[in-house]
Amino acid sequence: MFTILDRYIIRKFLGTYIFAIILILAITVMFDINEKLDSFLKAPLHATIFDYFVNFLPYFANQFSPLFTFIAVIFFTSKLAGNSEIIAMLSSGMSFNRLLRPYMYSAAVIAIATYLLSAYVIPPANVERIAYTNTYVKNKRVDYGANIMMQVAPGEIAYMSRYDNITKTGHKFTLDKFKDKKLASRLTAQTIKWDTLYQWQVRDYTIREFHETREKITSGAVLDTVIPFEPRDFLIAKNDQEMLTTPQLKAYIDRQKQRGVANIKNFEIEYHRRYAMTAAAFILTVIGMSLSSRKVKGGMGINIGIGLLLSFSYILFMTVTSTFAVSGLTSPLVAMWIPNVIYLIIAIILYRRASAS
Repeated sequence: MFTILDRYIIRKFLGTYIFAIILILAITVMFDINEKLDSFLKAPLHATIFDYFVNFLPYFANQFSPLFTFIAVIFFTSKLAGNSEIIAMLSSGMSFNRLLRPYMYSAAVIAIATYLLSAYVIPPANVERIAYTNTYVKNKRVDYGANIMMQVAPGEIAYMSRYDNITKTGHKFTLDKFKDKKLASRLTAQTIKWDTLYQWQVRDYTIREFHETREKITSGAVLDTVIPFEPRDFLIAKNDQEMLTTPQLKAYIDRQKQRGVANIKNFEIEYHRRYAMTAAAFILTVIGMSLSSRKVKGGMGINIGIGLLLSFSYILFMTVTSTFAVSGLTSPLVAMWIPNVIYLIIAIILYRRASAS
C-alpha cells in the first residue's frame, strides 16, 4: 500500500512531530517548575511526579497538538525542499496531489491519536491532575452553592437555599412534583444530606400530597429517598468539563439541558473543541505543506516563522471564538468550527497556488 517514498515522508513527519513535542514539553516543564516551585516543595515528590507531571504532559501536548503538527510539517518539508528532494520527486513524474498523500496519512494518525487521547485517556488523568492542583497549588473547587433550583426529572423541581459540599448537606430543601401542570405533591425539609449517586437523606421533613379537594400530610425526622440529581449537577467548577470522557460529556450536556441548567457553555465548548481539534490536523498539514514545499530565499527560517505565526494565530483564534459562545453570540458548535472553516479556505488557496507553481 505504501511506497518507499510514502514511508520515508511518514517517518520524517511523525518523527519530527514527536521530536517537537519532546522539545517543547521539556521547556514547558522547566517553566512550570519555576512557576510552581513553592507548591511542589509542599507536596510529596511521588504525588508531584505521578499525579501531576505524568498527567500534565499528555494534557499539554494534546492541547497544543495543532501547533506541534504545523511545526513538524514546516520544519521537515522545508528541509526536504532545501535539499531539493521535493524537486526530485516532482521531476520524476509525481504529482503534487500524490505528494500530499503521505502527509494526509500522517495527519490521520495524529488526528486519531488526538481524538482518542482527548476523548478517553486524558479526562481520567485530569481527575488526578486537577485534584493535585486543588490540593497543593490553587483550590478551584466549588464547595458551596446558594439558591439552587433545577428540574431533576420531568415535572419535578428541586430547590435548596444553600448547599455545603464539605458536609454534603443542603438546607431548606423543597421538591415540587407537578402532574398535568398542577402541583401534585410538595416535600419540604430543613436539611438534606447526599450519600451516593442519587441517594439522599431528608431530615425534619413534611410531605404534602394534593388529591383534588383533599390533602394528605406526612412528616417525620429522617427519610431515605432517591432524587435524580447529585452535587456535581449544580456545583460546577472551572475545569470540570476536562474530567469527563466524550460519552460522559455528551450525556451530562443532554441531562443538564433537560433540567433547564444554563451554566453548561464550557461543557459544550469542550465537547465540540475535541472534534474541531481533530480536523485541525488535516487543515494545518495542508497549509504547512503548501507553504514549505518550495525552496525560498532566506531558507527554512522564513517558513518556520510563517508557520509559527499561523499556528499561534489558529490557537488564539479558537480561544477568541470560544468567548463568543460563552457570551451567547454564537452556539458552541459554530464557535469551535469558525477557525477550521477560515483556515480551510486558506489551505485551499495555498494548496492551489503551490500545486500550480
